[in-house]
Amino acid sequence: MSPLVEPSLLEILACPNCHAPLREDTEAAELVCTDAACGLAYPVRDHIPVLLIDEARKAD
Repeated sequence: MSPLVEPSLLEILACPNCHAPLREDTEAAELVCTDAACGLAYPVRDHIPVLLIDEARKAD
């Protein structure tokens, strides 16, 4: 499966809520915060991450 966003972009993106790194969840088409206390999941639409806290959901 192809990446949701370019790997070089993923390296510099951070969670807008807590500033932790993000990881891809390709099945859900989301970028998920790696901080367990935060754990927000941000949607990726047409290969564009929507890094708005209001658009995020709490990851499972």
